Amino acid sequence: MFISFEGIEGSGKSTLLSAVEATLRKEGRDLVVTREPGGTPAGDAIRRVFIEPHFELSPMAETLLVNASRAQLVADVIGPALEHGKLVLCDRYVDSSLAYQGYGRQQSLDAVRAICNAATGGLMPDLTLLIDVSYETSRERLHRRGNTDDRLEKMEEAFHRRARAGFLELAKADPRIVVIDGEPSEERVYASAVDAIARALK
Repeated sequence: MFISFEGIEGSGKSTLLSAVEATLRKEGRDLVVTREPGGTPAGDAIRRVFIEPHFELSPMAETLLVNASRAQLVADVIGPALEHGKLVLCDRYVDSSLAYQGYGRQQSLDAVRAICNAATGGLMPDLTLLIDVSYETSRERLHRRGNTDDRLEKMEEAFHRRARAGFLELAKADPRIVVIDGEPSEERVYASAVDAIARALK
């Protein structure tokens, strides 16, 4: 099974993924955990270019960069793990491209989808956990962490609001995506995620 974790910056998706990973490992699950962009040596090099705040990248350049990293990740990590029956957890995947480069950067969703499909060979998660928080909560958490050096994190407010709205629109159209309210305590968010995963694994 392939599970992705999605959400805007500061949603808590990475923290949640770590907690879920710990639980599944205690249960004896055979796991592979990875992230985007990155997850391979080539992907990590691409990630450094992608997040560099001094680079001014066009929306299409962003889309192609992240999908170059994604193609390598699917070829080297996700695909082989699934072939061997492992459970794959991934921090971001195709839905991030649709939300950020599609809705956020206001590119054609059909064009972004086509590029993602080419990069992944059509491989999509069995379950996507979308951790949803408001723009205000996102900014507050990033400020608290002092975590604002990422190029996309520095984009204007309207961009981030479009990306969040885009994630929610994607969820409305696809039952694969389970929306989890990221505003409550970490314990409540974790409980909701574990429940969704347990139902998917039945």
